[in-house]
Amino acid sequence: MSLMELSLDTTDEAVDWVCTLLAEIIDINDIQITKYIEQSQPKLAKQDLAHSPWTFTIRLHIPYDLHSRVTIEKIVNLLSPLHRTGLATTIQTTVIEAKSTGTDIHNPLIHRIGKRFVVLAPDTSYQSQTTDEVILRMQTSLAFGSGLHPATILALQLLERYIISTMNVLDLGSGSGILSVAIAKLGATVLALDNDAIAVQATQNAVVQNQVEQQVKVIEGSLGVGSDLGHWMGGITSNHVSKIESQPTFDLIVANIFARVHIALANDFKRSLRPGGILITAGFTSDHEENVVTALTDVGFEMIDCERINEWVALAYRLC
Repeated sequence: MSLMELSLDTTDEAVDWVCTLLAEIIDINDIQITKYIEQSQPKLAKQDLAHSPWTFTIRLHIPYDLHSRVTIEKIVNLLSPLHRTGLATTIQTTVIEAKSTGTDIHNPLIHRIGKRFVVLAPDTSYQSQTTDEVILRMQTSLAFGSGLHPATILALQLLERYIISTMNVLDLGSGSGILSVAIAKLGATVLALDNDAIAVQATQNAVVQNQVEQQVKVIEGSLGVGSDLGHWMGGITSNHVSKIESQPTFDLIVANIFARVHIALANDFKRSLRPGGILITAGFTSDHEENVVTALTDVGFEMIDCERINEWVALAYRLC
């Protein structure tokens, strides 16, 4: 049976959003993400390609039948806000006889972050280039944090710099589980905490996929007053979400979450770290930076490091 292939190009920021939106209509495991290349937009002039904002191409497939037009209209309407705001191109459609799979997928995504991290799809064939590379195999999921969003990249860059194998680490708002897996592969032990059931399952799947079950414990819950804030992204939390009391048990906390949650949890971060502990905050843009820094320095943190991608920022602090 023939298929209709739909494709669009996106920025770093849009990948997670596109996947989440598309999951309302199609099986998320059928989404293919590859590096953007010139052929994705052959009509662009050479001078425009040099300044292209696109970094990834997303492809999906639907049956080419009487219902195709209706499905395509739904997808176009669903993704139109991303196009209007400049985060994605318009959708292109092509009729094909069979979709590419496995090694036939054009330009499979190999995403390098920092000096050591390499993010791959679970079935991507890859030969390590150096002995100290850290391979993170991540399945597309509905949870935030694919490894393609700037906030996740920034958090990984700081984690690479500060994780020591003897550390006990809290990954607050674990999302897809990519940060927990990265921390474990650097040798530390991790408590992965998220108040969203989908994120908890995605984290657990990532832990198993990357064979770090012995180092990562995954819990559906929140830290301290975080349990009073409800679902941080506006969703629904279940009744059995655990509240983790703030006690000085962690050497490092990483939180890739909204600025308002960082601010609300400032005292809980302080009470949960051992003396001299490290806090890495990400998930917000520079327009929220001053408020986050003020809230954390007011309770005794000293900012020691920073990474930026465009308007996105991640900050590292030491507990004085």
